[in-house]
Amino acid sequence: MSHKAYMIGTGIGNLAAGIYLIRDGGWDGADIMMLGLDPHGANDGDHLATFESEYGHGTFKNNKGFLNRGGRMLNEETYENVWDVLSEVPSLNVPGTSVTDEILAFDHAHPTHDVARLMDRTHGIRDKGDALDYRHMQFNNRDRYLLTKLMMLPESKESQLDDVSIEQWFETSPHLFTTNFWWMWQTTFAFQKVSSVMELRRYMNRMILEFSRINTLEGVTRTPYNQYESIILPMRAYLAERGVTFVNNCKVIELIFKEARPQDEIVVAGLRYEEVDNGGRVGEIRIDEDDLVFDTNGSITDSTSIGDLDTPVHEDLRYAPSAALWKQAADHFPALGDPDKFFDDRSQSEWLSFTITTDNHLLLDEIARITKQKPGNALNTWVDSRALLSIVVHHQPHYGAQKPNETVLWGYCLYPRLEGDFVRKPFIEMTGKEMLEETLGHLAAVDTATDNIADHTREILASVVNVVPAHMPYASALFNRRAVGDRPLVVPTSSKNLAFISQFAEMPFDMVFTEQYSVRCAQIAVYHFLGIPATKLTTLHHYEKHPKVLAKATVTMFR
Repeated sequence: MSHKAYMIGTGIGNLAAGIYLIRDGGWDGADIMMLGLDPHGANDGDHLATFESEYGHGTFKNNKGFLNRGGRMLNEETYENVWDVLSEVPSLNVPGTSVTDEILAFDHAHPTHDVARLMDRTHGIRDKGDALDYRHMQFNNRDRYLLTKLMMLPESKESQLDDVSIEQWFETSPHLFTTNFWWMWQTTFAFQKVSSVMELRRYMNRMILEFSRINTLEGVTRTPYNQYESIILPMRAYLAERGVTFVNNCKVIELIFKEARPQDEIVVAGLRYEEVDNGGRVGEIRIDEDDLVFDTNGSITDSTSIGDLDTPVHEDLRYAPSAALWKQAADHFPALGDPDKFFDDRSQSEWLSFTITTDNHLLLDEIARITKQKPGNALNTWVDSRALLSIVVHHQPHYGAQKPNETVLWGYCLYPRLEGDFVRKPFIEMTGKEMLEETLGHLAAVDTATDNIADHTREILASVVNVVPAHMPYASALFNRRAVGDRPLVVPTSSKNLAFISQFAEMPFDMVFTEQYSVRCAQIAVYHFLGIPATKLTTLHHYEKHPKVLAKATVTMFR
């Protein structure tokens, strides 16, 4: 039987779907086509210059150095589907080794142990053994009651949390938002007070193992290089070697549905697309009855704006292209959810990151001295910064092409409309240089040495190759307040050939903002269409039901 699969979007979910079709379905790679605007997906990390050829970015005054728009943390215990699918993919760096084995071997050799998780200008690093020590969660009994009540709510009653924010759930205990737990939780996972308490419930259950070690981030599994090089490139190479076709800079603008059908039956009969780098030429792909369509119905890196050392971002106000396609489909079939809940209120979802590339290790060494830890361990948050600033210092090198003398590190703020504390303008209006100056101000304020980092400001600035700001209006959109039904099922009821593979598809139990969620979506969709029983899906762990894990979490709650 002739069949083809068309993947709209080339993030990790659709790449995984291609691998599942080949590995578990016996498909020929030549029958799979990947249509994408962005080859990086959300797992990016590359030379800044490579982004100039991507949709919407244009050229930069300074295109030197590297860019990570965001950071994605892996977890060995709970990313069951990720390790399963990557065990099929050969490493590009270690012959005879799978990507799974390469990553886990690297992580075991370089385990994460953060010893400077929270800082503030008054107390420095919160590790003094007093009430502020970041090893204490700082809950009161009301906090504990409401958090426990949330975790114990059965999934069958999740609709009780429809459109409820975290702030509303803890309305009778605003104390929670002053605790070390909240400072660490929101900056580790990018939640805000206005985010969905429904998703917080899922996180607290699915990530119960991390609750007791969130202060050191020991559960974070790191990749040898950035995730684009360590995960996405090997997956693309695996698929390309098996004949999969990749079509870049192609924006699918309409799903054409078959009209002669029962009213609720969903059958995609065509894809209308635009060649964004070919004068906007519009074309159409015919979808036959036995073909499959996998759509990325929402991307958290859509409409990203990028600046450089001396140029602030110019905000991209366009509605997310991936969500626009979802919206077009939902206009035909209301059961496909409501993309506006996630993509029509940037105040719930925006944040801003910046990537620093230097031509020596002075800044890296100064941060290591101040925080008392080696690169690869650090996620440092200044709890008293207006914009809620954090920095991440990766194990070096973070890029295969990084020169031995170069350092690359990454920072982000969750409230980019708020002013800096040292550069008195909104973070979103700062140049890359000003973002670095803001960061140096915070580092200097917690540096207790006589030879303060502030004394080396001129040397550090002279070492800078580039500082690249990236404003992401939808970075946390997957946490927006939602109700049951706002996200379409992975394979919608009555769908004959359309599946949604993204952070905005609905499936039970699992949590978003993870590679695991996207890869799980892919397996569910492929197995459904291929008639593989659901009992064959990769088994998920339920640590929230393990007595020893719960006992440890209880101790942490009272710590």
